[in-house]
Amino acid sequence: MHSKDFTKALTHPVFSFITKASEELNLQSFVIGGFVRDFILNRGSAKDIDIVTVGSGIELAKKVAQLLPNKPKVQVFKTYGTAMLRYQDIEIEFVGARKESYTEGSRNPEVSEGTLKDDQNRRDFTINALALSLNEETFADLLDPFDGISDLKRKIIRTPLNPDITYSDDPLRMMRAIRFATQLNFVIEKESLASISKNKDRIEIITRERIIVEIQKIMESSVPSIGFLLLEQTGLLEILIPELTALKGVDEIEGQKHKDNFYHTLEVVDNIAPNTEDVWLRWAALLHDIGKAPTKRFDNKNGWSFHAHEFVGAKMVYKLFKRLKMPLNNKMKFVQKMVLLSSRPIVLASNVTDSAVRRLLFDAGEDLDSLMILCEADITTKNLAKFKKYHNNFKIVRAKVKQVEERDRIRDFQPPISGELIMETFKLKPCREIGQIKNVIKEAILDGKIPNEYQEAFNLMLSYGKKIKLEVQD
Repeated sequence: MHSKDFTKALTHPVFSFITKASEELNLQSFVIGGFVRDFILNRGSAKDIDIVTVGSGIELAKKVAQLLPNKPKVQVFKTYGTAMLRYQDIEIEFVGARKESYTEGSRNPEVSEGTLKDDQNRRDFTINALALSLNEETFADLLDPFDGISDLKRKIIRTPLNPDITYSDDPLRMMRAIRFATQLNFVIEKESLASISKNKDRIEIITRERIIVEIQKIMESSVPSIGFLLLEQTGLLEILIPELTALKGVDEIEGQKHKDNFYHTLEVVDNIAPNTEDVWLRWAALLHDIGKAPTKRFDNKNGWSFHAHEFVGAKMVYKLFKRLKMPLNNKMKFVQKMVLLSSRPIVLASNVTDSAVRRLLFDAGEDLDSLMILCEADITTKNLAKFKKYHNNFKIVRAKVKQVEERDRIRDFQPPISGELIMETFKLKPCREIGQIKNVIKEAILDGKIPNEYQEAFNLMLSYGKKIKLEVQD
């Protein structure tokens, strides 16, 4: 591409103000990194822009803010020598060109002023080292010292310097390489991929919070399995999420095998990706079978079994989230819930009774639709007849759910009889009998013995109260 091709990339009005500020301060300035890469790949409008200048990035940011019509506030990060401002729909970060040197135990480098070439040398990948000039005389000229353009055309992830140096200096770049390969559907160059395996243990110096940011971006990609296969291939997955690698492999005893639950899991994640952008439902797909490794058993009569793996897996979710410094909030509880219930609709599909549907509605509540999406993604059989049969079964379940829900109003179940009414009727103070009565009413409704209506529930309350020798008070 010639410079005239890149003028199209610089049409946003903020670039003219950066050019003017650079000329007034007599600074060489460039837009660099993801903005340039994504323009060449035609990946849509950028929401953030990185500006590097040979000089003070903070001084340039302040000058640009003075020139902009809305005089935006400049956020200054003196420790890092960076500044940030927002204009219209774009977040712009300014930094002075620098060179970096690292110590073995930290990914935080010693930084000193440098040239644009120094700054490009420190970039993680050749496709992120592309820069466009923002000065008047050289406006939109491309500076590509590592032939990143060719790597973009060949769809290759490659480091500007020796990959052992790049990854050892900042091991988070190993995760970024895999993340970019997943997002862009690129291939990591052979030497670079081997270097990730070689340096995998260096990932331990990276905080789990930074690692999870990259894993989340892999999870949000259109084909997440690309990233998880690379994580497994390089040995990073064994370090970060050993619960998944424990699923790998097929055991055979007396001619009886089970499927490889690791590769099955990745199929499920890929299956669910087109049907939901909810990253936590995708996490549920990734973790839905993690309880199978610790519960795997073989007996001569029944072959392989994974008894209670959903229950075990749901408990494992908490430990995994805690270890990876992920949110221990409703997001985690949702994933636990999906893992715990992940087999229920599958079992239900073979015997769709009203009672079983009511219990599923009660237990899944507002998350039933997500659960059904997960269970349908869990169908990975290559037998076309079975594939069709299983999906038809789920259609039957969905139809039955709709019918029962409309009739019995279970999804957002609220007991027709409150604890306060029970206390008032029998003149009770808080005690275990109140919970017993509420549970009897709930079970009767779920079993279809009484409808989900006040009068029927009230009558049952009276009869059960009489049974446990409670007296109605006038």
